[in-house]
Amino acid sequence: MSMNQENKETKVQKKPKVESYDISKSDETLHLAIDLAKFIKENRLYQNIQGKEYVNVEGWQYAGSRLGILPVVEHVVNISTDDEIKYQAKVNLLDLRSQQVVGAGFAICSNREQGKKYYQEFAIASMAQTRAIGKAYRNILAWIIRAAGYEPTPAEEMDYSGNDQAAKPAVPTEKKATMKSSSNNTPVVAEEEQQSASVRYASAKQKEEIISLLNNPTITRQEKTKMLLNINRFDEERAAQAIEKLKKVIEDREDGQSAAA
Repeated sequence: MSMNQENKETKVQKKPKVESYDISKSDETLHLAIDLAKFIKENRLYQNIQGKEYVNVEGWQYAGSRLGILPVVEHVVNISTDDEIKYQAKVNLLDLRSQQVVGAGFAICSNREQGKKYYQEFAIASMAQTRAIGKAYRNILAWIIRAAGYEPTPAEEMDYSGNDQAAKPAVPTEKKATMKSSSNNTPVVAEEEQQSASVRYASAKQKEEIISLLNNPTITRQEKTKMLLNINRFDEERAAQAIEKLKKVIEDREDGQSAAA
């Protein structure tokens, strides 16, 4: 057997490195904490509040995704009153390996909170969901975030004006003018609220397939990180497009590597 043939066989037999961790193995979670600390710092996924550093929900999502644990929204409930816009959300954490729910989180957001007086209803509902995601991850991953050198409380949970990035303040308007038409008092739903209500977010199965494709060795770390940060914003159509695009990219790159060999 020639030296070239041996090199080729060694290359074929070498297993691709899969960048994922197992929460049950202490040595792996230690490596995750180190990786997490670097990733959060490089991408500034934290906020300094009264001298302490709190990780944004995107940082918690990154930690969870590296462990194969993804959030699935169970419900977002409108519990508003006549003088308060208020939403409650519940999020479950799904372990893609076992297909079991391994955690959950509840959260509430209200326009009576500091700095949210003029937030639109869809933004209040969105922040309740964002907080629930952070709370769910906190319940099982707080010690990993602490090991990474950050406070074990999601930034979105802090009662601190200006820490919200998902919700944006709306221009103050009269409530009657936005909720009713002037002619027949028929309720008028704001465009953003219609969009929020009609969105069908990516399913757990779609997210699982995306992560499986991202673990292909032809996908770069930068590409993987970018998609993982946005995966929970994907609706079903965008997730399907992402899956097809990843399949095509992987196929093209693998064909290119075969041709080069």
